[in-house]
Amino acid sequence: MGYLNNSVVTVDAILTKKGRELLARGDGSFKITQFALSDDEIDYTLYNTTHPSGSAFYGEAIENMPLLEAFPDENQIMKYKLSTLPRGTSKLPLLEAGYAAITLKQGASLAITPQTLNYLGATSTFEAGGYTATIADVRVLSNFTGVGVNTEEAERLNSTTTIGTNVSKTVIGTSINLTATTVNTLFGASRTQLQTTIQIIGRDSGARVSIPVTIIKVNN
Repeated sequence: MGYLNNSVVTVDAILTKKGRELLARGDGSFKITQFALSDDEIDYTLYNTTHPSGSAFYGEAIENMPLLEAFPDENQIMKYKLSTLPRGTSKLPLLEAGYAAITLKQGASLAITPQTLNYLGATSTFEAGGYTATIADVRVLSNFTGVGVNTEEAERLNSTTTIGTNVSKTVIGTSINLTATTVNTLFGASRTQLQTTIQIIGRDSGARVSIPVTIIKVNN
């Protein structure tokens, strides 16, 4: 990780492990269809409305902050993504997945149907565009699919499988189905649990939630 010189306009892009995997296939599955913006580096408390030089300089400290060089750890970068909400929005939307934490025994299945709170004037609603769900380590699940969104992008993501490689996987749907792995070798000689996280994001609102996932070994 490093800092970029923000005195010039710079675009610094790198591929994640998942991106490199898709590119290496050479079958055209590597397609950039969306991008996101974030403000991870910004400390808004530095906005100074009492700056002696006037309003043109209120954000001077923020504008002079160094920018982080791109790196592919989703737990450390792109955590605070920017989203566009309707004018007049007074409350930020929140995402409710129904689970603060998920624990599954080997082979057990679960369906998650997220809802978005405080969005478009509704106390609770399902987003028309659905939700993206990303599991940090796809090896811990034997099935991870989204249902309810029938776009070309959703079908492409939902049909992708990764076996034996420690990479993340993203699916799209109004409901997310997951089944815990039955592979014992992932646990090693002494482990009885596997841990990862699943992040769910509203595709229309930008609301998100991160849920810890634990897989319990039951097979001998």
